[in-house]
Formats: sequence, structure tokens, C-alpha cells
Amino acid sequence: MELSTRVRPAAGRIETPVNDLLASGDYARKQIYCPSRVVAWSHGSRFRLAARLAASAAGGRLLDYGCGDGTFMALTHGTFADAVGADVDARQLAECRRRLAALSGLQFVLTADLHGPQHERAYDVVTCMEVLEHCVDAERVRVLDQLRDLLAPGGRLVVSVPIEIGPALAGKQFFRAVAAWRRQGDYQYRETYSPRELLAATFARPNLVRAHHRVETATGPLEYCGHKGFDWRVLAKEIAARFRVEQRLFTPLGRLGAMWNSQVWFVCARR
Repeated sequence: MELSTRVRPAAGRIETPVNDLLASGDYARKQIYCPSRVVAWSHGSRFRLAARLAASAAGGRLLDYGCGDGTFMALTHGTFADAVGADVDARQLAECRRRLAALSGLQFVLTADLHGPQHERAYDVVTCMEVLEHCVDAERVRVLDQLRDLLAPGGRLVVSVPIEIGPALAGKQFFRAVAAWRRQGDYQYRETYSPRELLAATFARPNLVRAHHRVETATGPLEYCGHKGFDWRVLAKEIAARFRVEQRLFTPLGRLGAMWNSQVWFVCARR
């Protein structure tokens, strides 16, 4: 798959023919268009890898589960015969439809509506990026089961989550603090750690306590978690119990592994 993007190394920005549409999205603005070069570089590498991993389904059907502001769908527009973005937030989906109306072939639906023959076992590639870390335990398991039901025979599931344990966390918290001090993105509202909590997370101790939050959405109350206390190793076991894991990758520094990267990726097939 050829993704119509290029990177300016000095700033780490992604440039595309749909720049204006992308930059108007909440997540894109605070991630790949963040004034912090480190933040922009990290998230830019994440989206480029996602596009590369989805290449096996070029010309097929894409489902971006937890699509947010539609950034990935806009970046890969024209690559897939059918592209569906799903999210729990009806207002976010309405905004995606408005902002990205000029891009033909994009559909946006609630995750609760992903049922029936038009969705079940219907997608050649399903992406679920930076979503599962926000799910409470029972919901995360339910979502994984749902993703398995949505994936077509021979299709691929691409999952990414942030690494919030180990030495990588200390570096991430530092750059988050710098971005907050400079009022870049919305990092002034980031989760904070006590010295004891940060030490425990840095040494990757298991069973870290996670705070649960509750918010009202257009479709009812939603319980969710932040990044704090998320342990990607627990998710890895849950994925392996449901899928055949073909690749495990890391960004943005690739070969340096879980200790020095921001995100971990799983490329999976149905068992």
C-alpha cells in the first residue's frame, strides 16, 4: 500500500493532501500536529506503521475500531474499497461525518451497532489503536471477543496500546511534563504519579491499581480508565488466548523493545 504521506525529519510532521482536514481533528492536533517534536515524531511513526501493517488488505474492507477523530481513515483514504470507523461517542462520530464529508467512501458507526451480516466476519483488516488501555477489565475482554467476530477469514487484526510500565514510562512522563509546561496539546491534564507509584510502574510490578472514571455520553454512561497502571503484558495474554499472534512490534524505536518504546503492536489472525 502506498500511503500519500511524507515526513519532515526536523519536525516529524506528516504531510498529506488532506492536511487541513486532519489538522482540524482533536486527536490529530494534539498528536501528529503537536508543537512538541518528540510527541509528533512518536505519534507520526505510530500512524505510519499502522498504514504499513494494514497494507495486506489494500482494496478490501477496513474497520477502525475506536476511530476517534478519523485520523487513520483520512490518512489511508483511497486505499480500501470500504472503510468503516466505529466509536462509542456519537458526538465524535457526527463530527467525523461533518469534517471528513469530502472524503468519499468513509462510514462512521457506533461500536454497539457492529452486528449483523454486514459486519460479522466482514472485515479484511481491523485496526484497534490506543483503545484497549482505556477499557475496564471486563469490557476489554468483551471487545476482544467482538473483534474476533468482526474479522473475516484470512483477515488481520492490528492492535496497538501504549507502554505504561518499565523504563519507557519515566521517559514518557518527562516529555509529557515538558509538553504540559509549554502548554502543548492537552498534556497539562495528564495523569500524575506519586514517587512510589512511578517507582513501582518503572520496575514493572504487576497488578498496579487503576483508577476508573465515569462519563455521560449520548448513548449513556461509560466507565473507562486512563493510561495510569495499564500493563500491556496482561493484554498480550488475553490476545494470545483468542488469536494467533503473527507479529509483535514496537514504536517509535523498533528493535529496542518494550523497555525503550512508547507503543507495542500485535498483528493477529483468527485461530
